[in-house]
Amino acid sequence: MVKLQVAIDLLKIEDAIALATKVAPYIDIIELGTPLIKSEGLSGIRKMKDAFPDKLVLADFKTADAGELEADMAFGAGADYITILGATGDSTIAGAVKSAKAHGKGVVVDTIGVKDRVKRAQEAIALGAEFVELHAGLDEQAEEGYSIQVLIDEAKRAGVSVSIAGGVNLSSITAVKESGVTVAVAGAAIYGAEDPAKAAKELKELLLA
Repeated sequence: MVKLQVAIDLLKIEDAIALATKVAPYIDIIELGTPLIKSEGLSGIRKMKDAFPDKLVLADFKTADAGELEADMAFGAGADYITILGATGDSTIAGAVKSAKAHGKGVVVDTIGVKDRVKRAQEAIALGAEFVELHAGLDEQAEEGYSIQVLIDEAKRAGVSVSIAGGVNLSSITAVKESGVTVAVAGAAIYGAEDPAKAAKELKELLLA
């Protein structure tokens, strides 16, 4: 079954927890986005995990160096997953994986900014990542001609455990699911919706269909 991850790019942990409370019945993974991590720090991770002990919490560190150290920090604060940048060196990913194994947690490699996402996804899985996020960031999504179909095609070719982030919404989520992903990541489609709970419920239903 494909998991549904909500990416929360709010800046206050109180607002993030309030949103998570609304959508929790339909969500498998709660992601504290990088702006939220930078705004609230490690205490924000702890507060989220304390509020939702039965949910998987992903700390979107986008770590580029000191992989083992930063993974230790995230896992120590209660995160179940940490993101490491795919554009960084193999040793940084390997260090984070070492920490993850010690804590019984997982590493997610984020391919934002990576030119050959499929190749890097395969390499990252070989290094011990639990899954790889095929990710088109907000700036890339804003570029003329962007289409999530690029990520969907890459997921089909990768042949390893991946998630897709970058335009997952009601119109694209069925194609995302059919691409063979492990996780579908929805951000603005949920937190930007007039009724976030309804939006999350509809996305989850399409994943279960």
